[in-house]
Amino acid sequence: MNKKILNLSVICLSMLIFSSFGLAQAFKRTTYKTETLEFGVGGTVTVIGAPTGSITIEGWDKNEVEVSAEVELQAASEADLAELAKVNTFVIDEDFGHIRIVSVGTHDKDYMKRTAKKFPKKLFGLPFKVDYKIKVPRYCDLDISTGKGALNLSKVEGSMQIKAMESNAVLDLIGGTINATFGSGNVDVKINTRSWRGRQAAVQLASGTLNVQFPNNMNAEIDASILRSGKIENSLLALKPRNRSKFSETSMLAKAGSGGALLSFSVGDGTLKMSNW
Repeated sequence: MNKKILNLSVICLSMLIFSSFGLAQAFKRTTYKTETLEFGVGGTVTVIGAPTGSITIEGWDKNEVEVSAEVELQAASEADLAELAKVNTFVIDEDFGHIRIVSVGTHDKDYMKRTAKKFPKKLFGLPFKVDYKIKVPRYCDLDISTGKGALNLSKVEGSMQIKAMESNAVLDLIGGTINATFGSGNVDVKINTRSWRGRQAAVQLASGTLNVQFPNNMNAEIDASILRSGKIENSLLALKPRNRSKFSETSMLAKAGSGGALLSFSVGDGTLKMSNW
């Protein structure tokens, strides 16, 4: 028995050493790419993120869209990195009043069939990430879809559609029409104006913590709900029930100040925190 245990230990140690050697031999490469395009106020910017990577979007006063990306690749050799660098990147499609920033690479089968039919099969599935920093006109519409990674949005006022699978997100909002859906993570939302300048805002989180901060003396109608498990932690003392409803740990239909636009926040499983900033 002791001999069997000793042999098993030797095998496990050998596997560990081999695995560590393989990891030590992994190569990484980080490339940088920046593009700037003229773009008028009121258009739409679509961002399709990579399966992994962060997205930071900030509004500015220029009639331009600036896209900076940091692409990190991993492979077993420099030659493999060179092959991956040809396909794992982003492309920009420009049309009248619409810019599409699209992450492309080995995760996109249709793209690979169109552009790299003879690409080595052994390189599919290798990890890579794309981190974006994007500046857009302050008044524009956004359509954002991403996988796993941080999302930061600030200084933009327009119609915004956001979908993220897994994210620690920060939404610094000033107005517009917002529909944001997150699969899991921690989401921080800051409402910066006493009276919402727009039609409505809705943020949904399937699993995690949603932290919403409001200004003092806010004027709005607020819907807060826990859909399955968890609770609402509310420290907004000035809220009043509306529609003859009662507040509970899982549902609040409230009116703040003189009312106004509808701000809706929901969590499937987790915690919804509401407070003043």
